[in-house]
This record gives sequence, C-alpha cells and structure tokens, in this order.
Amino acid sequence: KLCGYLNKLGIKGPIKTWKSRWFFYDENKCRLLYYRTAQDINPLGSIDLSSASFDCKMENGEGVFEIRTPSRAFTLKAISKQAMMYWLQQLQMRRWEFCNTKSRFPVGSSQLVNEPLAGRTNIVDNEDFLPLVKTPTEAVGLKAASLPAPQTSTALQNISLKHPWTEIQNTVYNICGSKQLWRNSGNVFSFNEFQEHPEKLNEEQEAEVEAGCTGDCSQAVLNWIRKARWMNSGFPGSPEELSREKNSGDKVSVLQQQILTLTEEVKSQKELVKLLHKALEAAQQEKRVSSMYLTAAEDKDRLELVRHKVRQIADLTSRLEALEQEKKELEQILTLRDSHIQELKEHVQLLMEKNHAKQEVIMALTEQMARELSDPLQEANTITVETLYKQQEEIEHLKDDIDAYKTQNQFLNSEIHQVTRLWTSVAENEKALLMKCACLQARNCQMESKYLTVLRKLQEAVPGLPDSHAELVKNLIQEALQWDVKEEAEEGFNLNPVSEYDEYGFMTVPDYEIEDWKLLAKIQALEIKSNKLRSQVIVEKPLCDRWNSIGELNPSAELKSLIRSGIPVEHRQRVWRWMVSRHRSLVPGHYQRLLEQSRSTEHPACRQIELDLPRTLTNNKHFSSPTSQLIPKLRRVLVAFSWHNPAIGYCQGLNRLAAVALLVLEDEESAFWCLVHIVENLMPEDYYSDTLITSQVDQRVFKDFLSEKLPRLMAHFEQYRIDVSLITFNWFLVAFVDSLISDILLRVWDAFLYEGTKVIFRYALAIFKYNEEEILRIHDSVEIYQYLRFFTRMIMDGRKLMNIAFNDLNPFPMKLLRNRRSTHREELEAELCELEQIKAAYVKERAEQGP
Repeated sequence: KLCGYLNKLGIKGPIKTWKSRWFFYDENKCRLLYYRTAQDINPLGSIDLSSASFDCKMENGEGVFEIRTPSRAFTLKAISKQAMMYWLQQLQMRRWEFCNTKSRFPVGSSQLVNEPLAGRTNIVDNEDFLPLVKTPTEAVGLKAASLPAPQTSTALQNISLKHPWTEIQNTVYNICGSKQLWRNSGNVFSFNEFQEHPEKLNEEQEAEVEAGCTGDCSQAVLNWIRKARWMNSGFPGSPEELSREKNSGDKVSVLQQQILTLTEEVKSQKELVKLLHKALEAAQQEKRVSSMYLTAAEDKDRLELVRHKVRQIADLTSRLEALEQEKKELEQILTLRDSHIQELKEHVQLLMEKNHAKQEVIMALTEQMARELSDPLQEANTITVETLYKQQEEIEHLKDDIDAYKTQNQFLNSEIHQVTRLWTSVAENEKALLMKCACLQARNCQMESKYLTVLRKLQEAVPGLPDSHAELVKNLIQEALQWDVKEEAEEGFNLNPVSEYDEYGFMTVPDYEIEDWKLLAKIQALEIKSNKLRSQVIVEKPLCDRWNSIGELNPSAELKSLIRSGIPVEHRQRVWRWMVSRHRSLVPGHYQRLLEQSRSTEHPACRQIELDLPRTLTNNKHFSSPTSQLIPKLRRVLVAFSWHNPAIGYCQGLNRLAAVALLVLEDEESAFWCLVHIVENLMPEDYYSDTLITSQVDQRVFKDFLSEKLPRLMAHFEQYRIDVSLITFNWFLVAFVDSLISDILLRVWDAFLYEGTKVIFRYALAIFKYNEEEILRIHDSVEIYQYLRFFTRMIMDGRKLMNIAFNDLNPFPMKLLRNRRSTHREELEAELCELEQIKAAYVKERAEQGP
C-alpha cells in the first residue's frame, strides 16, 4: 500500500499553513485520500489522480511538490527529497496503471471503434529519465503508520475546520477503539505499571522472560510485553506480528555474526591441525630411529647408529651456521636499503620544497601580472581569504542547486513523457469516436437525401394530387429548402459541415437558376457530404498514410495506382510539379522574358484573352470577380503562352486549363509550364489549332469506343439521332473542367498529368457507363439532350467512377488508340480536302455568274 504522512498546504485567504495529513492511495478509484492521523476512519478529502499532473519546483523548498487536477492544485511537502521523489514516482506509476486498465468503451461498442484500438498495448516502455528511488521505510508504509503523527506548533493547527463532522467522527472512533482495546487487554494483565516507562520493555526483558518461564506462561508473558510496546507506539496493526518481524530480523543479524565467528575459528583450527601433523611426523621419525637403536643386536651396529646421528648433528650445525651468516648478510643489506630509502626521502623532501618555492614564485608573478592588467578601480578590491571562503561556499550551494535542478529536470521529463503517452491514448480514442461519428453522419445524410428525393418525386407528381396533399408537399419542400447547414452546425456538434467552398475555392453546392432544381441542389449537397464522410473514414486515411510513407518520387506501378486513387490535397502540389518537370525541362528565366516581351508588344490574342477572363471558372471564388487575385496571374500566364507558342497563340479552353493549374500550383510560372506540358506533351499535335482537327478526330475515335464498350447506349443514341460529340467535345478540349464537381475533376487531372489523354477516354466512357440506365429510360431526343447537359454534375461517387474507368473498361491499349486516331485523321483530312474543293468550285461558279 502507498501511504504515509505528508504536510498539506492549507490556504485561508492570506494565511497559509502547513498541516500534517495521513495520505492513502485508493487503487480502485485512482484517488489519494487524506486523513488527520493514520488511525482515523473517515477521510478529510481526496485528490483525483486519473487526470492529474505532477510537478516539483526546487525554488519552493526541499520536499515540496504539486498535484494539479483540472479543478484545483494541491501543494504537499515530504520529510525529505528522497521521500518526495518516491511519492512522485509511485503516483506516476499508479496513474499509468489505472489509465491503462480502465475500459475505453462500454460493452457492445461498434466494431469500427474497436478496430483501430485492437493492436494497442499497455506495456510501459523502460524509461531512463529517472532511476527508481528506494522506498524510504521511515516515511512511507507500515513503519510510518506505527510512528506518532508529526507535531505542530499548536494543537488546533492540525485540526481541519472545513470538516468538523469528520473530525468528531474520527475522534469518537479513536476514543471508543482505545477503551475497547484496554478492556480486552486488561482481562489478563494490568498495564498501569508500564504506562509511564514502556520503553524499558526491550529485547533483553523478552529474553529473560522467555528463559524464566516455560510453556503457556512464557508465551503469555512474551505476548504481554510485546502488546505493551505496541500499545505505546500507537500502531493499529497486530503487536504479535510486529514482534515476530522484529525478532526475526535480530535473529538473522545474530546468526550472520555467528557464521563469521565460526568461519574464523575453522580457519585457525585448520592451521593448528597442520602444525600437529608436522609434529606427529617428526615424532614418528624419532620413534623409528629409537626402535632401530634398541633392536640392534651388536654394539657395532649401535655404534654405527650413534655415528650416523653425530654426522647428522654436525650437518645440521653447519647448516645453522650458514643460515646465521646469511641472516647477517641480509640484515646488512636491509640496513643499506634503509639508509638508501632515507636518502631518497630527503631528496623528495628537497624537491617538494623546491616545487613549493616555485609555486609561490608563480603565484606572486600571477598576482603581479593580474594587478598590472587590472583596472585601477579593481586593484583596490583585493581578494581576501574570507572572500575566497564565501565564494567556495557559494560554489557548493550552486552545485547543490545544479543537482536539485537536474533531479527536477529528470522528473519533469518523465512526467511529460507519461502525460504525452496518456494524451496519445486519449487522442486515439477520440479519433475512433470521430470516425464512428463520421459514419453516423454519413448515414444521416443519406437518409436526408432519400427524404428529399422522395419530396422531389412528389413535386413532379403534384398536378395529379388532391389540393390538400399538394399543399402539404409544397410546405414540406419549402421547409426542406429553408434548412441551413450553417445554422445546424452552430446548434450542435457537426463533424464535417458542408462549407460553401472547398479547399480550392470551388462551390460545393451547385447554384441552379431554375426554381425546380433547388431541391436537386440540396440533394447534391447532402450526397457530397455523405460521400466525403464515408471516404474519409474508409479510404482517405489509409491513402494519406501510404502517401506519407513515400519519400522521393519515382515512376512505378505502385505510384501509378496511388495517383489513380487520387492525390491528397497536402501532396498534390508537390506531385504535380514533379510530373511536369519529369516530361518538360524548365528553362530558367524564360517565363520572365516572355512577360517583358508582352509588356513591350501587345499580342494579337490579348483581346480574346480579356473577353474570356470573366468567363473562366465562374463557380470558383478566386475567378468569379474581376478583382479576384488570380485574374491578373491568369492573364499573364495566357499572354506568356501566346508568345511562347505562336503556332497556337491562344485558343478558347486554354484559360480553363491554366486556371486549374494556378489553383493547385499557386505559382504562376509553375502554372505556365504545366499549361505548356499539357498542350505540347500530353495532347496530340494540332489539338488547339485553328481547325481543331485532332479534337474532331478524337470525337470519332470516342464514338468507336462507345460502340464497343457500351453498345446498348450507342444504339439508343442512334435510335433518337443523338450526336454525343455536341456534349463530349468540350470534355476533351478542357479535360472535364466545368463538367465534373471539383473533387472528381482533380482526381481525373491527377491521372491525366501522369498517363496522358488515354485517361480522358477512360473517364468519358465511365461517365456514360455510370449513368447508362438513367439515359436508357429516357425516350425523347429533347429530354436526352437536356439530361446530357447537366448529368455530369450529378455524379457524386468519385470512387465508383474511378473503378469503372480503370477496372470495368479494361483492356484499353494505347496502341489501339493511336491506330484509330491515324485512321480517322486520314478520313477527316480527305473529307476536309473534298470540302475545300467543293468550296473552291462554288466560289468559282459564283464568280463566273457575276454580281
């Protein structure tokens, strides 16, 4: 258990006082409860740690730290710096465990919410910010509870005046508890004689009692002595357990001391045994010699043994003399070495004295140099010994402060790290909830769109309804049209409100002039919002992650697939610049020279450019007004292109291409090179010439593909004599600008800039495939033409259109496209030649007839 005494700062107006409180951590609720003493039953208050942060500032004093909750900041003080760091580390660990173990979502949450959290782990990384602090047992835990509460200067200072009822309850409980304890313990022994001097009951008395009594008497007296000491300590636990724990610790230390003593004794006994073995071997040798002397049969043998002994004695005597001589020589050598060492010591002393003298000279010279180099004002302020002492003390204090700030920095780093991890976890939960909310909002938009579609159907059938029903339908339609998206967003939470303009300034809701189509515009707005919400949850986020993982751009199948899926807004500008520079070498300064040329000489196409500027992207706020910022940039880009490519000069449609390039690339020079890349690299030759011959060729090629890919639809057009080139010619000329909504248009351009004009054929066929069934249900040529005028603006699902273009219409070889273009170009050139001949013949005939 994490518990212990801390001082809590109480603030009553201008008065600030420290009050001692017993703090206890409740792991079930992640709260820090505080009491007046350890024996109280009711807490005075609590601190919620689940959303709290911790801080320690060295300038507040030693052992002072803060716990900040969203509602209040608590200032606490531990008895030492070690105890403070222990409390802070333990509170961090308990907060982390609680935040990771509590449930993120209630049972039965949506699978969509739980999926992003499935791989999450609750394992805390090994943090090296701050080493673990040892438990200060004298300030925290069981031992701290057994100590008396810290004393305050006055008796009333420690009482909580904010919680009088809790104080009364704790006091009554303590009084009743102590009386019951004395009553229970007094049944066997009286404690009166030990109340004044309970400290005399030490371990020796326990040992004496244990030695003097046996059986139940010994155990009872021991329990009585331990209970007396426990009663004096004020510890709420069991005295027998404390005594047993204390005795076991003493026994361990005594046994360790005995082990050391016995180890030394064993060593000495081993040496004694070795000496006795040697004495025994000498005695056995002497015994063998004596036995041989006694067993000798004749005096001759005995005499020989005596002579042998005499020779041995003489030998040993000579060896002894040699050893004594050697001893004397060694003593002489030792004396010589001692005298040599003494000489060396004297020499060293002399060198030290010389070194000291040199240092004094150096110091004197240094002081003299400092005096010579210093100001006359500084010479008067000579540094005394006292000043040096003060500076040394200041240095020591500064070192202590540095150590304290290092500790503070380490703790704050660990706190920031842990709070960041908690914030990341909360952010992931919030992101999952936002994804769920997005799905629900998308579903809600779909329901509203269906409701408005039903109203539109009823609007068409109003002439055949009774008057009451017709009036009801009219009121419902007016109510639906009056609903404002912005007001709805202000009233409640709205994840992705439909703004009036998108990221590039295009209007998100079509502005139809016809009154009957306003309801249709409302349906389109809801469909756009629904598709955006669904794609954001399911597709956009994984796609953005894949784009973020791409570093340097290189042509590959993976990059091609990503570009076809659509480039995210934050990456589109970079990728477009790369695609343009990949196929076109940018000449530095070329654009500026063209602008200078246009200032000096007016191009013949300037008049037509000025006429087309107000008609460029009228549904975009950056071009809708003559005073818009991008209008001058667009003018300069078109004029510069006219001078750059005199063969084309200017053609209607180039203004729209340049405008889209300006919106994405922002820089007008980059937009100029993008326009050059489209006209001179992506589009075939003569696509924007005076005759637009290649554009006409592409219309014939497209009709061939339409007959092959969508034969039923082509037959339907032929039946009602519908010429689709009247609709599609502008698609090819400006790459669907002003035909598709902005989100789908920019995806088409992403693939178009990377792959070329084949993408335009793919998307043109996909648009007819997308609306094939609707067109087949119309059986009037006028209605078909009316539907084809605006049906591209009704396409809301860009993902579905992309799948049709790149998956359903395969195969689509580029070689086949080139062959068809070549064939139809020859046919068209022959027809034009024949037409020129007919025209020439007609002119000649008219000239011959005269006026």
